[in-house]
Amino acid sequence: MKVIVCGAGLVGTTIARQLAAEGNEITMIDVSPERAQKAAESYDLRGIVGHASHPDVLERAGAADTDMLIAVTFADEVNMVACEVAHALFNVPTKIARIRAQSYLKPEWSDLFNEKHISIDYIISPEIEVARAIHRRILTPGAFEMIPFAADRLRLIGVRLADECPVLNTPLRQLTELFPDLSVNVCGIVRDGNLTVPGADDHLEAGDEIYFVALTDHVQRGMRLFGHEEREARRVVIAGGGNIGLFLAKEIEAAQSSVILKIIEANKERAEYVAGQIRSGVVLNGDTLDMDILSEAKVGASEAILALTNDDEVNILTSLLAKRAGCQRAITLVNNPAYENLIGSLGVDVVVNPRSTTVSSILQHVRRGRIRGVYSLRDGAAEVIEAEAVETSALVGQPLRDLDLPSGMMIGAVIRGGDVMIARAETEIEAGDRVILFARTDAVKKVEKLFAVRLEFF
Repeated sequence: MKVIVCGAGLVGTTIARQLAAEGNEITMIDVSPERAQKAAESYDLRGIVGHASHPDVLERAGAADTDMLIAVTFADEVNMVACEVAHALFNVPTKIARIRAQSYLKPEWSDLFNEKHISIDYIISPEIEVARAIHRRILTPGAFEMIPFAADRLRLIGVRLADECPVLNTPLRQLTELFPDLSVNVCGIVRDGNLTVPGADDHLEAGDEIYFVALTDHVQRGMRLFGHEEREARRVVIAGGGNIGLFLAKEIEAAQSSVILKIIEANKERAEYVAGQIRSGVVLNGDTLDMDILSEAKVGASEAILALTNDDEVNILTSLLAKRAGCQRAITLVNNPAYENLIGSLGVDVVVNPRSTTVSSILQHVRRGRIRGVYSLRDGAAEVIEAEAVETSALVGQPLRDLDLPSGMMIGAVIRGGDVMIARAETEIEAGDRVILFARTDAVKKVEKLFAVRLEFF
């Protein structure tokens, strides 16, 4: 597949790196010669210097025979124009644009993005996606990741294992024997920074970060099994009243009306605007690093601090101050990937990376065929894929124990009509089933080759 990626920022380079590693033909456009050259040298792709919205630049990038254009420059308007030019002059089949400004996304302007006006096939709004990702983590206390499937009847959960986890050093195959009525499947283990897809004889150790799928009704029991019994937050403080903070506050008010919500915003005009947009939350105007403001927000008596300003350092320090004051849990927005591996040891419970969230949203539209959903994990180290099996698939009609699946991949669950089943060795997949796959990124290409013809995943 030929793809043009417009914008060599963090999101653009992450997408380009991932797609190039899978054998796609990638061309990257950026106004900076340094960024374009660095991307070309680092990820084995073609770099073009210029404005992504200019017709001559798109022509040099090969737009005439490109399958997809992904516009993720820093400017919404450049992304929109790039898509429109790609459509009008080069008839690019699929156009994806990242749009940050919420004004463009209001329901009353929904007709703006279609073939008659601005031709964009899929719009990605990072602020909305990040806010929803944070809210999912709030709904599962103790988890650093939560992704719902099948209308939230199935969830993928990420948790850290502490010394008190009751199933440490137990072979995974024994979990089913010990807890036969618990619908849980461990799909991934991160140990010493390395992500593996475990086998039945593998075991868990203290300090591991694991990913498991579970029926939603069984998540709470699964969390207890892995040593987590945290209570759902009832008192929440949001540090930062930007687009993410405001959207998240609205989400919490709509879904968790009993939550006592406080928002701290440094800009007085913005604080007044946020106060007019929410129903019951209290908005405080002040610096999130000011202990008097944190004390006024009663952060020490709160179950969760959500640090969501546009400054990584402020978010990290705010989280640490809140934890020191007695706040039980800190969820911190961090854009710089260099910080991610450092701050966990400082006491921050959950790190949210907007880049990974945006990449996941884009990948759902990049994967071809019968893909229902794609989620990127751990900065692209793994993917969770929801795909539909067809009648001619090699998966259909055989127990999973008899399938020759590539290493680095695991089938976690099967969705069949109204039923959701955790995959076991004896499970047989039927045509029309939706399969939840967990795969390391280096195995995605193997999965694609294995199922390209028969399963039409991609």
